[in-house]
Amino acid sequence: MPHQIAVITGAGAGIGRATARTLARAGCDVALIGRNTARLEDAAAELAELHIRTLTITADVTDAEALERAADEVEATLGPITLWVNCAGAGVSGQFVELSPKEIQRATDVTYLGTVFGTRAALIRMRRRGYGTIVNLDAISLPRPLRSIESGARAAIRAFTESLRPEILHDGDRIHLSLVSLPAINTPRFVWTRNRTGKRLRPAGPLFEPEIAAEAISRAAFGRHRDVRVGLSGIGRRVAAFLAPTLVDRRQAVHAYHQQLEKYPAPDDAPDNLFAPVAGAHGAHGPFDHLSRRGMPLLLTTTLRTILTGTVLAAGAAALVTALRRKR
Repeated sequence: MPHQIAVITGAGAGIGRATARTLARAGCDVALIGRNTARLEDAAAELAELHIRTLTITADVTDAEALERAADEVEATLGPITLWVNCAGAGVSGQFVELSPKEIQRATDVTYLGTVFGTRAALIRMRRRGYGTIVNLDAISLPRPLRSIESGARAAIRAFTESLRPEILHDGDRIHLSLVSLPAINTPRFVWTRNRTGKRLRPAGPLFEPEIAAEAISRAAFGRHRDVRVGLSGIGRRVAAFLAPTLVDRRQAVHAYHQQLEKYPAPDDAPDNLFAPVAGAHGAHGPFDHLSRRGMPLLLTTTLRTILTGTVLAAGAAALVTALRRKR
């Protein structure tokens, strides 16, 4: 395996920042891309003691030409890109009809098109050498009310990734495209998401620290897994949604609002990062460390999922055979 040159978008805070630390500890040289120069430099300073090379590049992922220039700078400074992780994202929470068209477009552009443009910049350069790894992020939880735009963007990322894989296989390149599905992660997004609900936002469902997400991304990259799912949460809800979608809709309408909202009103002048980065020092973690799980959950990789599915099918077949024998 060649020396790893990793590029991370959204690297100044949250999952991107935690991923930078994890990949640096694995020995990768790391290029950090984000909108806030001071925050990127602070993230790079954290990596100095690990004795790897770093490069910070200020760029907005919605600007495809800026990402192309950033990729060229990475290769000219650090060397050929072997790993690209698309962590950048932005959201807006609130009832859909209360969101402005500009807010909807911007949140979609950052989360979905930012991933598409990042993937394109990486793929163009990796195809010159015929190898590399690209990691995109998906969400485990069911689409929830008040988060329609983010839910749509993540679904689009999933479909985009699945459509792109056959193209790469057709061309015969040894380029790996991985999709990491994450539960709720304790990042600053709960503080700086544009909020049209009038209440402070809080996580719904099991919450994990950003280091868990970073470890899953690292395993997806180095293990060359097609898919990695963090934990088993949400599987039951997805089965229920398939079997009884109307009941799930009703339950979401009743319970999902209070699960995502604090009882305290949100400040009217709270800053958000939708159109510009929020000032100040923000690391990987958000404000919910007291609720977050630090233990590593089961990582359901493509291989493990195949084994589990085979085990369930074999057990079901054995039970059916036993039942048929008893009838005789």
